Amino acid sequence: MFKTNLMIMRRELGYMWRDRGLRNILLLGPLLGILLFAAIYSAQTITNIPTAIVDLDRSASSRDMAGKMENAPNLKVVSYLQSYEELEESIQQGIIVVGVLIPENFGRDVALHRHTRVLLIIDASNTIFATNASTAVLGVTRTLSAEIGVRTLLAQGMDPIKAKNMYVSLDLKEEGWFNPTLNYAYFLVLALALNIWQQCCSIAASINIIGETGVKSWLQIKAAGFSKIQLFVSKSIIHITVFMVMALLIYFIAFGIFKIPLACKLSTLLLFTLVFTVALHSIGTLMSSIAGNAVDSTRFSMMVALPSFVLSGYTWPIEAMPGFLQPVVWVIPQTWFFQGFNYLSFKNPGWQFMASYFWALIAFALICYSLATVITAWKER
Repeated sequence: MFKTNLMIMRRELGYMWRDRGLRNILLLGPLLGILLFAAIYSAQTITNIPTAIVDLDRSASSRDMAGKMENAPNLKVVSYLQSYEELEESIQQGIIVVGVLIPENFGRDVALHRHTRVLLIIDASNTIFATNASTAVLGVTRTLSAEIGVRTLLAQGMDPIKAKNMYVSLDLKEEGWFNPTLNYAYFLVLALALNIWQQCCSIAASINIIGETGVKSWLQIKAAGFSKIQLFVSKSIIHITVFMVMALLIYFIAFGIFKIPLACKLSTLLLFTLVFTVALHSIGTLMSSIAGNAVDSTRFSMMVALPSFVLSGYTWPIEAMPGFLQPVVWVIPQTWFFQGFNYLSFKNPGWQFMASYFWALIAFALICYSLATVITAWKER
């Protein structure tokens, strides 16, 4: 029996290797994905955000504010414009992302301790760019606002130390845990690569059954007396092994070459990935049992795999999704995997917390494999 299993495994591995399209999908897709995303997010944070200033006042106070904008860590003042219309045109054409308009009489109002406003315009067509720009600008404006407030109190004759303490009455200390620098590379690179990997694995798994029953060689296999269970178990072992080898290569590049941090032990992440791989393969096998041909099976599998990353809540919180959709997203194993992957890679909450994620993926695998077995037997009869 063991020799038969090895023969089936060798045969399946040969089929997977000789199928050039499948081979390229499994080998090149995930690896190119992580290399591409690592290159895209290599800067880790967004700096040198293009900024323009319109100084309608041209006073010492307005020049002081413009200087603070120039010295802001993530802003890059690329031009000084003459009017609001020029500012609007520059933002529309994508020349700048941040526009600062300092109004007339700004210096006079500051000197007289009057309330004054500065118009900040941020191009929000790219939300990631806009969020970083907003954070950078607010850092400057808060500092400047505090300085003006303290100067106002000093002008009223208040003691300097008391004025400072009175104006800055709340000392807000901000701490970012688990990813303190808000590094996009740490958050997105590996997850995006794993998303491509799971889609490629779904394609390969979707031919597990229909790849045999949908061709004439199936009659020869049945005539040879192979047990169906033995055949598909052996094929599945090879598929899962190949999928895990690809995951190992991705993890090696991510953690070994690009030095992406990992909070949990690598062995824990590998075990979690293995359980997800089995669940992912079971869905592909179920699609393969339902479909009438290999093309339809691939289509069914990709209908689940393609939107799964968005639905998983990794890039957009599940809690912010429509109420009717929130329970639905937990019906796909990708949600359990990417949510669990986020916990393991950043927080390492421990086995007791992660147990539900492991058991959920195991349950998916048992249900899908069982349904595939029943459907295949029914279709055979």
